[in-house]
Amino acid sequence: MPKAPEHPIFARFYDRMLVGIEEGGLAEMRRSLLAGATGRTLEVGAGTGHNLAHYPAAVTELVMAEPDPHMASRLRARVETEGSPIERVSVSEAPAEELPYDDDSFDTVVSTLVLCTVADPGATLTEIRRVLSAGGQLLFCEHVRHPGRARAWVQDRLVRPWAFFAGGCHPNRPSGELIGEAGFQIVRLDSGSLPKAVPWMQPLIRGAARRP
Repeated sequence: MPKAPEHPIFARFYDRMLVGIEEGGLAEMRRSLLAGATGRTLEVGAGTGHNLAHYPAAVTELVMAEPDPHMASRLRARVETEGSPIERVSVSEAPAEELPYDDDSFDTVVSTLVLCTVADPGATLTEIRRVLSAGGQLLFCEHVRHPGRARAWVQDRLVRPWAFFAGGCHPNRPSGELIGEAGFQIVRLDSGSLPKAVPWMQPLIRGAARRP
């Protein structure tokens, strides 16, 4: 399994960086999205655990995969100190591009602000599709490339320094298109804006897709 990039400084300040964005509306977006999670659920790129409190009782088991050991350490601490409404919760350091889980083994996979950060979003979506059971769902909330040419141009020019600062984030990726190209059937797709974020991070999609 390839060694994941490590971002110790970013992990240290990540929660503080998100306070205004979470309070400005992202926490409510998480709650609304995750209300649809059911059964055995995998969260890829779980970060420090901002989704943890929003999972519903319909989730029977929650596996949280976070490859950065510094983020994973904070995630484990959050699980330990804050607990979860889900009885069976585990944390692994599995990279999204190479998930160590059986085919057809999850009912739901969750990806929130992940496809912008992984090294290979295509491989990530292929792995998500593999581990989902037939008819299983991918719940996603992701940065996307701005639909306007001028603002997309700004995203392209800023992506390299921004990725260095923000733990590898590439907010100019066409994540919605990539989900469809990976063989998912998109059943709900809402476009919006990440609240209180810098302009090149604001374009956002949320929704659900199914594995046929």
